[in-house]
Amino acid sequence: MSPGMLKMWISIAGMGIMFLAIITIYLSRYKLTGILKFFTAVLAYIFLIISGITLVIVLFT
Repeated sequence: MSPGMLKMWISIAGMGIMFLAIITIYLSRYKLTGILKFFTAVLAYIFLIISGITLVIVLFT
């Protein structure tokens, strides 16, 4: 697999993780209550940070 194709797949994975972050942020803000709301919010922001780092690394390599 060429380096360009590998970067493309890593970028697509980063965008998928960002999509998961969007969904979990929505769930934690509008659909869930209590302790489950806190855990999904933490998970969502972890997804957001990981996807942002992934996309920045792909962009600058």
